[in-house]
Amino acid sequence: MTASVDPAHERPEGATDHHVSAAGTMTEALERIERARGALYEFHQLTGGADAQLDEVVDELRAAGLDALADRVQDELIGLNVVAGRWTFQLVEEFDDGYYATWREIERAVREGATGGRRHVFEAEMKESRRTRGRAGHEATPADV
Repeated sequence: MTASVDPAHERPEGATDHHVSAAGTMTEALERIERARGALYEFHQLTGGADAQLDEVVDELRAAGLDALADRVQDELIGLNVVAGRWTFQLVEEFDDGYYATWREIERAVREGATGGRRHVFEAEMKESRRTRGRAGHEATPADV
């Protein structure tokens, strides 16, 4: 075990390597969920943007005299649910309020139970073990610069 770079990231007394590893792995897993959430928001925005572009498609089809195709786009595609009964904003809200909220709550509970709520203890110890003391750019904290 290597001491941490600063008191905010120190391993609490009694915390074992297993405690630190469990908390670190849980946080890493939550980081993946954060990335998935970002992808969901990107999906939401891309899907909504594509739906909005269909207004232009309908106008162009009508201008080209292709009213039957324009009607089909307008009636069948514009405003179509992405999944049964839901647009993407509803998927985002359900994800945020359920799955994502549960992940955040349990990740916090794991950190509280394993490392006294301290974040990134594993990474702070890794930084301390890998940095070259006294070398520019390898300072432990911003206060050391």
